[in-house]
Formats: sequence, C-alpha cells, structure tokens
Amino acid sequence: MNLLVTSIYYPPRLGGIENHVYYLCRGLVKEGLTVSVVTSRTEPGSPAQEREDRYSVDRIPLPGRNPIWWMVNAFLSLPATIRAGRKADLIHAHTFQSVLPVLPVKLFRRIPLVVTIHSSHFLRMVKKIYWRVVFRALLAPADLILATSVELADACRLVAPRSRVREIVNGIDTDLFQSVPPSIPKREGRAILVTTRRLVKKNGVRYLIDGMADIIKRVPCDLYLVGIGPERADLDERVARHGIGEFIHFLGGVDNQKLPPILSSADAVVIPSLVEATSLSALEAMSCQRPMAVSRVGGLPEIIDESCGTLFESGNPGDLAEKIVKLLQESADTRKTMGREGRNRVAGKWSVDALVDRHRTHYRKLLEGAGS
Repeated sequence: MNLLVTSIYYPPRLGGIENHVYYLCRGLVKEGLTVSVVTSRTEPGSPAQEREDRYSVDRIPLPGRNPIWWMVNAFLSLPATIRAGRKADLIHAHTFQSVLPVLPVKLFRRIPLVVTIHSSHFLRMVKKIYWRVVFRALLAPADLILATSVELADACRLVAPRSRVREIVNGIDTDLFQSVPPSIPKREGRAILVTTRRLVKKNGVRYLIDGMADIIKRVPCDLYLVGIGPERADLDERVARHGIGEFIHFLGGVDNQKLPPILSSADAVVIPSLVEATSLSALEAMSCQRPMAVSRVGGLPEIIDESCGTLFESGNPGDLAEKIVKLLQESADTRKTMGREGRNRVAGKWSVDALVDRHRTHYRKLLEGAGS
C-alpha cells in the first residue's frame, strides 16, 4: 500500500502531534507500507527532504502559526502533495490544517481520505460559528475521521454529522519509554516532581507554579519542568513572587531519547492542562512507571484514574496542591504499584504496535469499500 500522509507538524519539532505521526509512519513502514510525508519546516536546520526506501519526507516552509500562514503553507505544499499523491492508494491528513493541500488529490484520484484531529485548539475554535463552517467544509470530504479523545470526537460529530468518526488514542514507543536509571539526583529529604509541557497558556503550568508554594511547605520537593514556550517569562515572575526559586528547575527543550531518565527520576509526574486531547506526555510518563497527577479535563480521565495516580480540578492551584501532597505522602510501594498499573495500561492499549494495527484495520476496510 502506498500512503500519502500530511501533517502540519513533524519531527524534529517536539510535541504530541509530531510524535504520534512519526511513530505511526515508522510503524507502517516496518509493516511493509510505503509512506510519503508532506509536512511543514519549522525548525532551523531541519532538512527540506528525507529519502529512504519506502519512506520520504518533504518539509515545506511555515513562517508563522496562524490561519494566513496555514493557507500559505497549504499552497506551497501542493506540488509535493500532488507528486506523492500520484501513486497513493490512500490519504491520511493529520490536523485540520493539513486537509487543504490533499483535496486536489482526493478530487482527481478518488481515493479514500482519513483525517485525524489531534489538537485541543480544535476544541476552542469549534465554539465559534465561523470556524464550525470552515471545519464542516474541510471535514466533509473525509471518508473517516479519527479523533484522539472522546471530547474531540464529539466536536467532530458536531461539525461533520454525516461523517464516520472514531476515537483513536496516541501510541507510545514502549521500548524507548520505560523505567530506566534516573538522571536527576534527589536532594536529601526532597521528593521530585516532573512536568513535560510546552510553556503555553493551555497547558496550565502557571497553576502548577502557583500551587508549588503550598506543596513545598507540606512536602519538601523539587519541580523539574521540561519544555519551552512563550509563558517562560511569566513563570519566572511567579517563581520569584512566591520565593521558590530554589525548588523550581527549568530544563528547556529535551529530545525524546533523553526523556525516559528524567521521567524515571520523578516521584510523580504532573500534567496540569486546562484543555487536553489524549496527552502523549502522560502516556510517556505512565510507560516509564510513574504515578500521575493530572487535571480532570479532556482525554486525561479516559486514561488515568486513582489506580495509577490522582486527578485534580483544572486551573485550581489549591486542589492541585492538595492532591499532589496526598500522592507524595503515599508509601513508596503504593506509588510503585500505581506506576506498574500505568505501564500495563499503556503496553496493553496504547503501544505503537497497537496504534499501527488499528490504523491498518481502518485502512483495509476503507480500501475494501472503495474497491467494492
């Protein structure tokens, strides 16, 4: 099978969408498919093209992240998309921004189109009438819509009521993300909290910082933050205001290969999102056998319950602090049991192999339907 994949983001850029698409494409190639990826070029120094046997990547410039630049990127992506689409048996567009350049291929080749909706941005945008009209037009040609959480799937059904919509959760490389020797030394008498979040408003890191002053008073601990983003200056100001600079450590952007030792250092991993689809960061930490403290929003309650961690009210530093303190006060054996349960869940339901198998099943059914 020849598969054309479009995605607004792709490695070396770091993020949940990027990893999902990368792991899926690599897994499909391993299973014998030929995959052509057309994506954006956002990271300085990233190659414009990659060519391997049965796998290729074309990166098209994306100067900015707004609707105007999405349109420009879609227009610039047309030559590479049409070229790859000539031999494609099926198209898979990841994120709504990536649908536009594949529409000519869908129109003229009349081959199945799958669209996966990942981002919590979709949930905010779909509340506006204008964007609902846009999404309805973009999703109407899809033969199948996949969504990475129940909440996203419901939003897709709202704007595309005649389309088939299915939930599909992100896949994790459980060989990479597993419990390994820690890379962060524990300071005497202090627990370690880790969060792996892009420093943007929707990820709620400021509420974690605001809750840390209360947590530190009750359970001495250090917080290590992995991620970069525009909220860094505000977070630094909050750390200074609370007088907790000694306990807060910004690690910046970290490559996936270096994440498992950081995650494995944690007594608990915190995901304080305000909105969330299905968090790849949470699944990665669970795969490393870490107990989880997450906000009760979006797809997080679909993957985490009290058997593998704790949930707190989104945007509420007080409740966040209360639940994290309680989790850190549990015995080490209890937290280890939570971690093992999280790992078992990921291995059973959300591994890369499971992700690839589910997609191959969807693809096969679509191609059988097209053939008949």
